[in-house]
Amino acid sequence: MWPCGPGLCCGPQRDGAAEHCRTRRSARAGWSGGERRGGPRDQVPPQTRGRVIALTKMSPPAASGLSHWSTRTLADHLKRREGISVSWHYVARIWREENLKPHRSGTFKVSKDPAFADKVADVIGLYLAPPGGAVVLSIDEKTQIQALDRTQPVLPVTFAATEKRTHDYIRHGTTNLFAALNVTTGEVLCECRPNRNAKNFLTFLKKAVTPHAGKDIHVVLDNLSMHTTPEVKAWLSNNPHVHFHFTPVGSSWLNQVEIWFGILTRQSIRRGTFSSVNVLIKQIRDYINPGTRTRNPSHGPRPLARSSRRSASSRPT
Repeated sequence: MWPCGPGLCCGPQRDGAAEHCRTRRSARAGWSGGERRGGPRDQVPPQTRGRVIALTKMSPPAASGLSHWSTRTLADHLKRREGISVSWHYVARIWREENLKPHRSGTFKVSKDPAFADKVADVIGLYLAPPGGAVVLSIDEKTQIQALDRTQPVLPVTFAATEKRTHDYIRHGTTNLFAALNVTTGEVLCECRPNRNAKNFLTFLKKAVTPHAGKDIHVVLDNLSMHTTPEVKAWLSNNPHVHFHFTPVGSSWLNQVEIWFGILTRQSIRRGTFSSVNVLIKQIRDYINPGTRTRNPSHGPRPLARSSRRSASSRPT
Protein backbone atom coordinates (compact mmCIF):
# COMPACT_ATOMS: atom_id res chain seq x y z
CA MET A 1 0.00 0.00 0.00
CA TRP A 2 1.23 3.52 -0.85
CA PRO A 3 0.06 6.36 1.48
CA CYS A 4 -1.18 8.72 -1.20
CA GLY A 5 -2.59 12.18 -0.71
CA PRO A 6 -4.16 14.75 -3.05
CA GLY A 7 -1.65 15.45 -5.82
CA LEU A 8 0.94 13.24 -4.13
CA CYS A 9 2.15 9.75 -4.76
CA CYS A 10 4.64 8.51 -2.21
CA GLY A 11 5.26 5.13 -3.78
CA PRO A 12 8.07 4.31 -6.17
CA GLN A 13 7.30 5.48 -9.72
CA ARG A 14 7.06 2.10 -11.32
CA ASP A 15 4.54 0.99 -13.93
CA GLY A 16 1.08 1.01 -12.35
CA ALA A 17 1.94 3.34 -9.45
CA ALA A 18 0.09 6.29 -10.93
CA GLU A 19 -2.93 4.10 -11.68
CA HIS A 20 -2.93 2.94 -8.06
CA CYS A 21 -3.04 6.53 -6.85
CA ARG A 22 -5.94 7.34 -9.14
CA THR A 23 -7.84 4.29 -7.82
CA ARG A 24 -7.30 5.34 -4.22
CA ARG A 25 -8.49 8.90 -4.93
CA SER A 26 -11.57 7.56 -6.74
CA ALA A 27 -12.39 5.33 -3.78
CA ARG A 28 -12.13 8.31 -1.43
CA ALA A 29 -14.53 10.24 -3.60
CA GLY A 30 -16.99 7.36 -3.45
CA TRP A 31 -16.75 7.12 0.35
CA SER A 32 -17.38 10.85 0.73
CA GLY A 33 -20.69 10.68 -1.08
CA GLY A 34 -19.73 10.32 -4.72
CA GLU A 35 -21.12 7.69 -7.06
CA ARG A 36 -20.31 4.10 -5.99
CA ARG A 37 -19.67 1.20 -8.26
CA GLY A 38 -21.95 -1.84 -8.44
CA GLY A 39 -25.66 -2.25 -8.83
CA PRO A 40 -28.25 -1.60 -6.10
CA ARG A 41 -29.00 -4.35 -3.59
CA ASP A 42 -32.10 -6.41 -4.37
CA GLN A 43 -34.93 -5.78 -1.92
CA VAL A 44 -36.78 -8.82 -0.57
CA PRO A 45 -40.54 -8.26 -0.87
CA PRO A 46 -42.59 -8.18 2.34
CA GLN A 47 -44.52 -11.26 1.19
CA THR A 48 -41.32 -13.29 1.36
CA ARG A 49 -40.63 -12.17 4.91
CA GLY A 50 -44.17 -13.08 5.90
CA ARG A 51 -43.81 -16.50 4.28
CA VAL A 52 -40.58 -17.19 6.18
CA ILE A 53 -42.29 -16.31 9.46
CA ALA A 54 -45.38 -18.40 8.66
CA LEU A 55 -43.32 -21.48 7.74
CA THR A 56 -41.17 -21.09 10.84
CA LYS A 57 -44.28 -21.34 13.03
CA MET A 58 -45.37 -24.56 11.32
CA SER A 59 -43.87 -28.03 11.40
CA PRO A 60 -42.01 -29.07 8.23
CA PRO A 61 -44.06 -31.12 5.72
CA ALA A 62 -44.25 -34.82 6.61
CA ALA A 63 -42.66 -35.78 3.29
CA SER A 64 -39.52 -33.80 4.17
CA GLY A 65 -38.56 -36.17 6.98
CA LEU A 66 -37.66 -33.18 9.18
CA SER A 67 -38.75 -32.71 12.77
CA HIS A 68 -37.97 -28.97 12.83
CA TRP A 69 -36.56 -26.20 10.66
CA SER A 70 -33.01 -24.93 10.47
CA THR A 71 -32.05 -21.80 8.58
CA ARG A 72 -30.61 -23.84 5.71
CA THR A 73 -33.45 -26.34 5.41
CA LEU A 74 -36.05 -23.56 5.42
CA ALA A 75 -34.19 -21.57 2.75
CA ASP A 76 -33.80 -24.74 0.65
CA HIS A 77 -37.51 -25.58 1.02
CA LEU A 78 -38.53 -22.10 -0.15
CA LYS A 79 -36.31 -22.37 -3.21
CA ARG A 80 -37.23 -25.91 -4.27
CA ARG A 81 -40.91 -25.99 -3.35
CA GLU A 82 -42.10 -22.39 -3.73
CA GLY A 83 -39.58 -20.79 -6.06
CA ILE A 84 -38.53 -18.18 -3.50
CA SER A 85 -34.77 -17.64 -3.45
CA VAL A 86 -33.42 -16.33 -0.14
CA SER A 87 -30.20 -17.06 1.70
CA TRP A 88 -30.02 -18.82 5.04
CA HIS A 89 -28.45 -15.61 6.40
CA TYR A 90 -31.70 -13.81 5.58
CA VAL A 91 -33.72 -16.49 7.41
CA ALA A 92 -31.41 -16.23 10.43
CA ARG A 93 -31.80 -12.44 10.50
CA ILE A 94 -35.60 -12.71 10.48
CA TRP A 95 -35.48 -15.24 13.31
CA ARG A 96 -33.32 -12.88 15.37
CA GLU A 97 -35.56 -9.89 14.69
CA GLU A 98 -38.77 -11.80 15.46
CA ASN A 99 -37.26 -13.76 18.39
CA LEU A 100 -38.15 -17.08 16.76
CA LYS A 101 -36.22 -20.14 17.97
CA PRO A 102 -37.42 -23.28 16.16
CA HIS A 103 -34.19 -25.07 17.05
CA ARG A 104 -35.22 -25.07 20.72
CA SER A 105 -38.05 -26.96 22.39
CA GLY A 106 -39.55 -27.42 25.83
CA THR A 107 -41.97 -29.67 27.66
CA PHE A 108 -45.25 -29.22 29.47
CA LYS A 109 -47.73 -31.35 31.38
CA VAL A 110 -51.48 -31.03 31.72
CA SER A 111 -52.83 -32.04 35.11
CA LYS A 112 -55.94 -34.22 35.06
CA ASP A 113 -56.83 -33.35 38.64
CA PRO A 114 -60.52 -32.24 38.66
CA ALA A 115 -59.74 -29.96 41.62
CA PHE A 116 -56.69 -28.42 39.95
CA ALA A 117 -57.78 -24.78 40.23
CA ASP A 118 -58.85 -25.07 43.87
CA LYS A 119 -55.59 -26.78 44.89
CA VAL A 120 -53.45 -24.26 43.05
CA ALA A 121 -55.29 -21.39 44.74
CA ASP A 122 -54.86 -23.08 48.12
CA VAL A 123 -51.10 -23.66 47.76
CA ILE A 124 -50.29 -20.32 46.17
CA GLY A 125 -52.43 -18.59 48.78
CA LEU A 126 -50.26 -20.13 51.52
CA TYR A 127 -47.12 -18.85 49.82
CA LEU A 128 -48.39 -15.32 49.27
CA ALA A 129 -50.46 -14.78 52.40
CA PRO A 130 -49.88 -17.41 55.10
CA PRO A 131 -52.29 -17.32 58.04
CA GLY A 132 -51.15 -14.95 60.75
CA GLY A 133 -48.63 -16.56 63.11
CA ALA A 134 -48.67 -19.87 61.18
CA VAL A 135 -45.67 -21.70 59.73
CA VAL A 136 -45.71 -22.97 56.14
CA LEU A 137 -43.40 -25.92 55.41
CA SER A 138 -42.74 -27.29 51.94
CA ILE A 139 -41.75 -30.95 52.32
CA ASP A 140 -40.63 -33.46 49.70
CA GLU A 141 -38.08 -36.17 48.99
CA LYS A 142 -35.28 -36.30 46.45
CA THR A 143 -34.93 -40.01 45.89
CA GLN A 144 -32.18 -42.28 44.55
CA ILE A 145 -29.36 -39.73 44.57
CA GLN A 146 -26.47 -41.68 43.06
CA ALA A 147 -22.93 -41.71 44.45
CA LEU A 148 -21.07 -41.75 41.11
CA ASP A 149 -17.31 -42.02 40.82
CA ARG A 150 -15.40 -41.56 37.56
CA THR A 151 -13.07 -44.22 36.21
CA GLN A 152 -10.25 -41.65 35.88
CA PRO A 153 -9.36 -38.52 37.86
CA VAL A 154 -11.15 -35.36 36.76
CA LEU A 155 -9.03 -33.05 34.58
CA PRO A 156 -9.16 -29.56 36.10
CA VAL A 157 -9.89 -26.27 34.37
CA THR A 158 -6.91 -24.76 32.57
CA PHE A 159 -6.29 -22.07 29.98
CA ALA A 160 -8.44 -22.62 26.87
CA ALA A 161 -9.78 -25.92 28.27
CA THR A 162 -12.82 -26.76 30.39
CA GLU A 163 -12.97 -29.27 33.21
CA LYS A 164 -13.26 -32.79 31.81
CA ARG A 165 -14.40 -36.13 33.21
CA THR A 166 -14.80 -39.60 31.78
CA HIS A 167 -18.19 -40.51 30.35
CA ASP A 168 -18.20 -43.86 32.18
CA TYR A 169 -18.55 -44.14 35.95
CA ILE A 170 -18.70 -46.46 38.94
CA ARG A 171 -21.94 -46.44 40.94
CA HIS A 172 -21.37 -46.86 44.68
CA GLY A 173 -25.00 -46.75 45.82
CA THR A 174 -27.78 -44.25 46.47
CA THR A 175 -29.33 -42.21 49.24
CA ASN A 176 -32.71 -40.50 49.71
CA LEU A 177 -32.89 -36.90 50.82
CA PHE A 178 -35.83 -35.66 52.90
CA ALA A 179 -36.16 -31.86 53.03
CA ALA A 180 -38.46 -29.32 54.64
CA LEU A 181 -38.33 -25.69 53.45
CA ASN A 182 -39.70 -22.95 55.68
CA VAL A 183 -41.39 -20.79 53.05
CA THR A 184 -41.22 -17.63 55.18
CA THR A 185 -37.60 -17.75 56.41
CA GLY A 186 -36.00 -19.85 53.67
CA GLU A 187 -34.46 -22.26 56.20
CA VAL A 188 -34.17 -25.87 55.08
CA LEU A 189 -34.05 -28.95 57.30
CA CYS A 190 -32.59 -32.02 55.57
CA GLU A 191 -31.93 -35.64 56.39
CA CYS A 192 -30.52 -38.50 54.30
CA ARG A 193 -32.04 -41.97 54.66
CA PRO A 194 -31.18 -45.25 52.94
CA ASN A 195 -34.87 -45.92 52.19
CA ARG A 196 -37.90 -43.86 51.33
CA ASN A 197 -40.95 -45.24 53.10
CA ALA A 198 -43.83 -44.11 55.30
CA LYS A 199 -41.93 -44.82 58.51
CA ASN A 200 -38.98 -42.62 57.54
CA PHE A 201 -41.32 -39.92 56.26
CA LEU A 202 -43.25 -39.79 59.51
CA THR A 203 -40.02 -39.69 61.53
CA PHE A 204 -38.77 -36.77 59.46
CA LEU A 205 -42.15 -34.99 59.63
CA LYS A 206 -42.07 -35.11 63.44
CA LYS A 207 -38.57 -33.65 63.43
CA ALA A 208 -39.59 -30.88 61.00
CA VAL A 209 -42.55 -29.66 63.09
CA THR A 210 -40.87 -29.94 66.51
CA PRO A 211 -39.16 -26.49 66.38
CA HIS A 212 -42.55 -24.85 65.76
CA ALA A 213 -44.43 -26.19 68.77
CA GLY A 214 -47.43 -24.09 69.77
CA LYS A 215 -48.01 -22.75 66.26
CA ASP A 216 -50.32 -23.77 63.45
CA ILE A 217 -48.25 -25.58 60.81
CA HIS A 218 -49.32 -25.88 57.18
CA VAL A 219 -47.43 -28.53 55.21
CA VAL A 220 -47.36 -28.54 51.39
CA LEU A 221 -46.91 -32.04 49.93
CA ASP A 222 -47.30 -33.94 46.68
CA ASN A 223 -49.64 -36.91 46.23
CA LEU A 224 -47.22 -39.73 47.07
CA SER A 225 -49.04 -42.61 48.71
CA MET A 226 -46.73 -42.72 51.74
CA HIS A 227 -47.94 -39.23 52.69
CA THR A 228 -51.42 -40.59 53.44
CA THR A 229 -50.79 -43.95 55.14
CA PRO A 230 -52.95 -44.91 58.16
CA GLU A 231 -50.00 -44.17 60.47
CA VAL A 232 -49.63 -40.66 59.08
CA LYS A 233 -53.39 -40.02 59.30
CA ALA A 234 -53.43 -41.23 62.90
CA TRP A 235 -50.57 -38.89 63.77
CA LEU A 236 -52.41 -35.98 62.13
CA SER A 237 -55.53 -36.68 64.17
CA ASN A 238 -53.44 -36.45 67.34
CA ASN A 239 -51.79 -33.21 66.17
CA PRO A 240 -54.63 -30.97 64.95
CA HIS A 241 -52.30 -27.97 64.66
CA VAL A 242 -50.64 -29.62 61.61
CA HIS A 243 -52.53 -29.28 58.32
CA PHE A 244 -51.68 -30.97 55.01
CA HIS A 245 -52.13 -29.20 51.67
CA PHE A 246 -51.60 -31.34 48.57
CA THR A 247 -50.46 -30.07 45.19
CA PRO A 248 -52.61 -31.10 42.20
CA VAL A 249 -51.93 -34.49 40.62
CA GLY A 250 -48.98 -34.20 38.23
CA SER A 251 -48.05 -30.75 39.55
CA SER A 252 -45.39 -31.33 42.18
CA TRP A 253 -43.50 -28.37 40.68
CA LEU A 254 -45.80 -26.19 42.82
CA ASN A 255 -43.92 -27.47 45.86
CA GLN A 256 -41.30 -24.79 46.57
CA VAL A 257 -38.74 -27.19 47.98
CA GLU A 258 -38.37 -28.54 44.42
CA ILE A 259 -36.61 -25.26 43.59
CA TRP A 260 -34.10 -25.91 46.34
CA PHE A 261 -33.56 -29.46 45.07
CA GLY A 262 -32.70 -28.00 41.66
CA ILE A 263 -30.17 -25.59 43.20
CA LEU A 264 -28.58 -28.41 45.20
CA THR A 265 -28.32 -30.61 42.11
CA ARG A 266 -26.74 -27.93 39.91
CA GLN A 267 -24.28 -26.57 42.46
CA SER A 268 -23.24 -29.66 44.41
CA ILE A 269 -24.30 -33.05 43.05
CA ARG A 270 -24.35 -33.10 39.24
CA ARG A 271 -20.64 -32.50 38.72
CA GLY A 272 -19.53 -34.17 41.93
CA THR A 273 -17.35 -37.28 42.19
CA PHE A 274 -18.17 -39.57 45.10
CA SER A 275 -16.20 -42.64 46.16
CA SER A 276 -18.97 -43.81 48.51
CA VAL A 277 -22.46 -42.96 49.73
CA ASN A 278 -20.99 -41.46 52.90
CA VAL A 279 -18.88 -39.08 50.81
CA LEU A 280 -22.05 -38.03 48.96
CA ILE A 281 -23.93 -37.44 52.21
CA LYS A 282 -21.03 -35.40 53.60
CA GLN A 283 -21.01 -33.19 50.51
CA ILE A 284 -24.75 -32.55 50.89
CA ARG A 285 -24.21 -31.63 54.56
CA ASP A 286 -21.30 -29.36 53.70
CA TYR A 287 -23.43 -27.62 51.09
CA ILE A 288 -26.32 -26.94 53.46
CA ASN A 289 -24.05 -25.90 56.34
CA PRO A 290 -24.35 -22.08 56.53
CA GLY A 291 -20.82 -21.78 57.88
CA THR A 292 -19.12 -23.17 54.77
CA ARG A 293 -19.67 -20.19 52.45
CA THR A 294 -21.30 -16.81 52.03
CA ARG A 295 -24.55 -17.03 50.11
CA ASN A 296 -26.61 -14.28 48.50
CA PRO A 297 -30.23 -14.72 49.69
CA SER A 298 -31.48 -13.47 46.30
CA HIS A 299 -30.00 -16.58 44.66
CA GLY A 300 -32.50 -18.91 46.32
CA PRO A 301 -33.56 -20.32 49.69
CA ARG A 302 -31.12 -19.87 52.53
CA PRO A 303 -29.05 -22.91 53.46
CA LEU A 304 -29.94 -25.34 56.18
CA ALA A 305 -29.81 -24.22 59.77
CA ARG A 306 -30.03 -27.76 61.15
CA SER A 307 -29.22 -31.15 59.70
CA SER A 308 -28.96 -34.64 61.05
CA ARG A 309 -25.36 -35.61 61.80
CA ARG A 310 -25.81 -39.38 61.77
CA SER A 311 -24.79 -41.24 58.66
CA ALA A 312 -27.41 -43.05 56.64
CA SER A 313 -25.82 -46.40 57.35
CA SER A 314 -26.42 -45.95 61.07
CA ARG A 315 -30.16 -45.30 60.76
CA PRO A 316 -32.83 -47.92 61.34
CA THR A 317 -34.53 -49.17 58.20
